[in-house]
Amino acid sequence: MTVFNAAANAKNPFFSPFNTPHQTIPFDKIKIEHYKPAFLEGIKQQNEEIEAIINNPQSPTFDNTIVALEHSGELLSVVSATFFNLLSAETSDELETLSLEMSPILTEHENNISLNENLFNRIKVVYEQKDKLNLTPEQQMLLKKTYNGFVRSGANLSNADKEIYRQLSSELSTLTLQFGQNVLKETNLYQLNITDKNLLKGLPEDFLESSAALSKDKGKAGWLFNLTAPSYIPFMKYAENRDLRKELYIAYNTKCMAGGEFDNRDIIKKITALRLQVAQLMGHQDFAAYVLENRMAENEKNVYNLLDELLKAYKPTALQEYQEVQDYATKTGADFAVMPWDWSYYSEKLKNEKFNINDELLKPYFELEKVKKGVFGLATQLYGLQFRKNDKIPVYSKEAEAFEVFDANGKFMAVLYTDFHSRESKRSGAWMTEFKGQKKINGVDYRPQISVVMNFTRPTKTKPALLTYDEVNTFLHEFGHALHGMLSDVTYESLSGTNVYRDFVELPSQIMENWMSEKEFLDEFAEHYKTGEKLPIEYIQKIKVAENFNVAYACLRQLSFGYLDMAWHTLKKPYEDDVITFETEAWKDTQVLPKVDNICMSTAFNHIFSGGYAAGYYSYKWAEVLDADAFSVFKKNGIFDKKTAASFRDNILSKGGTEPPMTLYVRFRGQEPTIDGLLERTGIKKNQIK
Repeated sequence: MTVFNAAANAKNPFFSPFNTPHQTIPFDKIKIEHYKPAFLEGIKQQNEEIEAIINNPQSPTFDNTIVALEHSGELLSVVSATFFNLLSAETSDELETLSLEMSPILTEHENNISLNENLFNRIKVVYEQKDKLNLTPEQQMLLKKTYNGFVRSGANLSNADKEIYRQLSSELSTLTLQFGQNVLKETNLYQLNITDKNLLKGLPEDFLESSAALSKDKGKAGWLFNLTAPSYIPFMKYAENRDLRKELYIAYNTKCMAGGEFDNRDIIKKITALRLQVAQLMGHQDFAAYVLENRMAENEKNVYNLLDELLKAYKPTALQEYQEVQDYATKTGADFAVMPWDWSYYSEKLKNEKFNINDELLKPYFELEKVKKGVFGLATQLYGLQFRKNDKIPVYSKEAEAFEVFDANGKFMAVLYTDFHSRESKRSGAWMTEFKGQKKINGVDYRPQISVVMNFTRPTKTKPALLTYDEVNTFLHEFGHALHGMLSDVTYESLSGTNVYRDFVELPSQIMENWMSEKEFLDEFAEHYKTGEKLPIEYIQKIKVAENFNVAYACLRQLSFGYLDMAWHTLKKPYEDDVITFETEAWKDTQVLPKVDNICMSTAFNHIFSGGYAAGYYSYKWAEVLDADAFSVFKKNGIFDKKTAASFRDNILSKGGTEPPMTLYVRFRGQEPTIDGLLERTGIKKNQIK
């Protein structure tokens, strides 16, 4: 473990062991001025640790080189996790300014390690002896990952090319940060302030109440709407005023492309050009080929095979779905083609007419506190986990909570932070992350500190936080990632929890969504927040029947993002032309709704330009094939079957990245997956048979 520098600033909380439950992050003690000295001290300590590895007079071994490197940089890891997690969940102008200052410094430090010839030579000696070392599968994976990581970061490049790589990676780290900050700032800039309630017909009263509260908080009259999910999604579903729906839609889909300081179009061109240079420097034709070398998909051909197979299977049904919504809109008085700003509105009305089920009927049964009990309770039923809130654990926001997690025998497993509601200091979307990963050192099991962050509907003065069906589903998704982290049982932190191939990491999250429409699960927690009445059986039946409403359209929407991502990252030369034109061409085969000019999704596509999914967005659909196939085992044996859950835990959740993902999956499933389970679950196979 790290020995702290005695000469360091004693007032800096990072420079002393944390005097908190489970050595959790002392958020209440950390100030902005503490980060930079802690970063620099962390860099200094890791440099000393690297020098000790290099100067070890003993011959390179797995322990004195690979494991020693794995355990280096503990302070830097804690500071970085704290800083960058808060940069996403509780940011400020000061944090964002510091991030742009520190990013090139941290990138340089990483490059100094990965391009260190003496260090790589020791790693290489161990790697070349790998077949003689009698290593466990996990040790083999750590050795392989370490060696490949150095090679993929330029260790085999010439000295001249190493300098080029340094420059490229430094520029990339700054640009990807700037991209995400621009999206957040542009999102926060937009406000739609309405003072005439007649313009807001169709909007539910509780949504109007929260919008009025938002307006009041901003010192304005009337109602305020913005581009965050809890505001944008209900407005597009329920607002009768078509002009306002269009205005909000255009604002949402023109983020960071209107000129000015937050325009991301040139940044996209720079990021993709720099990534292409990195890939070609490493001997690959394009960035996707470079990335996919370390994925289950392995290459571009396999990615496109999946995308094309799903497009062929789902597009005919998606076109039928659009026509059905258009026919309904026409029948109800619309004398126009259903445009993208009409889609949610008329789809919701059609869904309600067909199935008599909608968010407003369901939300009273999804009160946040009861949903938490339901989601936590699912982990109890499947894996025996118990969750106890601990107010003595410091949190980074007054809206965050901290839970201690124990197994069925009372053994401490993890700390889980939850943070549910949107605010200006939080980027959009939902995600799971960790402040500390699980690892074992000298027989001590250091348990993980996991966080799930969302942007859900807030409580109002008259009602608690009532979630939509989709929000509960999102909670289950991110909680699946959290389980992957909390149930980790490996030796090396870099292989723990969600440190797996990107196209495998979504399996533990997406499989959790399957419980959302199951009666036995809903019966556990879905009760009316006023009356305590259980969610009526007829509602559950309607949810089940409506589950695949417009499912093909939703699939094509995801495929469009996958094709767009691959298009940007299969470029063979830098793209200098219009970003909108590129986007339109990239996903044209997936488009079902009429085209709208001068809008762009790429300029706010955080996943691929700021969030780690570059050449990897296809993984949501890849993992959907896996999760549908895997859940079929639960459906066969019982959705709470403990034997099946134990197998999923033992073979997948606890193993992290210690073995190849397909090896782990086949060990659970008994065979490799096919798309049949997904086609059956979504009703597409039935349609094809007809």
